[in-house]
Amino acid sequence: MTALQPKPALNRKPYVAGQFYPGDPGSLRREIASHLSRASGPTRAARGIVVPHAGYMYSGSVAGAVYGTAGLPRRLVLLGPNHTGLGRALALASRGAWETPLGMARIDEALADLILDATNIVEEDDAAHHAEHSLEVQIPFLQEVLGDFQFVPICVGTGRFSELATLGAAVGAAIQTLGEPVCIVMSTDMSHYEPAAVAKEKDHKAIGRIQALDAEGLHAVVRREEISMCGYAATTAGLHALARLGADHADLIAYANSGEVSGDLHEVVGYAGLLIP
Repeated sequence: MTALQPKPALNRKPYVAGQFYPGDPGSLRREIASHLSRASGPTRAARGIVVPHAGYMYSGSVAGAVYGTAGLPRRLVLLGPNHTGLGRALALASRGAWETPLGMARIDEALADLILDATNIVEEDDAAHHAEHSLEVQIPFLQEVLGDFQFVPICVGTGRFSELATLGAAVGAAIQTLGEPVCIVMSTDMSHYEPAAVAKEKDHKAIGRIQALDAEGLHAVVRREEISMCGYAATTAGLHALARLGADHADLIAYANSGEVSGDLHEVVGYAGLLIP
């Protein structure tokens, strides 16, 4: 029998640098520093975080409040939605590195392989990640707060709860097998293009389920209340994994909406930042 050849490493180029965040390293570092300054209180160890993924000018303050508060390990799993529709439904990039204006961030090959070994519904697929911004925008923040780290990016393009629970179980099992601290980063924006007051009311129904670490409840309330939370599926999977790992609650760190920057409160996008200790 011919041995399987290892998958070649693929270095991903930044897709939204100069659009969602500055393409110049100096400007990018200054903007991230201004957002990290929004953190208040002592740093706390985090097994998981929920962070937004809009352009930094809109959601950077919420992301910065979380990244400035969370004490993160140097191994991470990143879960985010598939906005483009490209690639597999549950797509994991397992080799290579992702480039940003701040340098290269390495994929955690060992942890990626453990996740792939834990379930057959997650597939190796770089195509889903090529033009997807939800995970890319997290990398510069991680580069600034951690320096050297490794990560596994998973793009979630299905809303089926059974598959999300299977994904969460696989991530949790892989982290348990690894036996080292790993943070699960869940990338999502909240309500889209609702009046600010409506968005806040809807979003806090979802936030309440996240705070309770209720993966099934989050999935149900988003669908029942028609909350346009783009990363609800990725967050559902992440909460399932965290519950398996022994976490029991999440703390709300920050909430804001795009109208606080644009001045338009008639059609806003909501942003929530949470930390799971």
